[in-house]
Amino acid sequence: MVNKRETAGAGDLARYARQTSFEPLGEVGQRRLLAARVTLVGCGALGSVLAETLVRAGVGHLRIIDRDVVTLDNLQRQGLFDEDDVAAETPKAEAAAHKLSRINSTVSIDPIVADFRPSNAEQLCGAADLILDGTDNLATRFLINDVAVKNRVPWVFGACVAAEGRALAIIPGETACLRCIWRDPPPAGGTPTAETVGVLGAIVRVVAGFQAGEALKLLTGQQSAVNRNLLEVDLWQGQFHAIDVQLARAAGDCPCCQRGEYDFLTATRA
Repeated sequence: MVNKRETAGAGDLARYARQTSFEPLGEVGQRRLLAARVTLVGCGALGSVLAETLVRAGVGHLRIIDRDVVTLDNLQRQGLFDEDDVAAETPKAEAAAHKLSRINSTVSIDPIVADFRPSNAEQLCGAADLILDGTDNLATRFLINDVAVKNRVPWVFGACVAAEGRALAIIPGETACLRCIWRDPPPAGGTPTAETVGVLGAIVRVVAGFQAGEALKLLTGQQSAVNRNLLEVDLWQGQFHAIDVQLARAAGDCPCCQRGEYDFLTATRA
């Protein structure tokens, strides 16, 4: 674990002056952020941007979970890594922790080089005030959703491919969860991926920026400001859509948040 401390005195707040000057956050919100614990699942494209944004913002503790090593094709969109990490085949979680500790040494960073799976998901997320989605597949996102809903932990979903992206903040018991919207992940090969259609670095930063903004609201007690809509972005066409997904929850038949069936956590679903 890369660590300094989880609390800050008045002198430490000087580095966040431009952030605390933002009235909806202020010094009270900043102190909440300094005490917050976040678990980030995945430190690839979205995850690396999210990690850097939250560490610069002063989140108190950040756990980063990723099983992969840095490869050359990551560098086009994953801003925490460089060619030295590629040459050394450094695990992404460890490379990220090293870079982030040099950005903000007051943040406690816990890199976990592991696969996020049903057998360890609850343990890895157990102390989190918020879970962030930095993954690249829906099956893992459904697992995050199960953990979050079961344990009443808010989380922020994000996804991008080509020049398109989606993002949604989820507050268990209050907003629609992922399975309210999509009951099942698509079959293998049923949706485009970065490998099949590519992905622009620019859309990564748009989606991660929205995720980070919602994270700051949740971590600083601004729950009423959280956007309940699913954001859809087509950066190439310059189109943004906010989709009201709360009617999906109102239907009352979600297997996860309404019936308490955590199929992905119990590994009864692939």
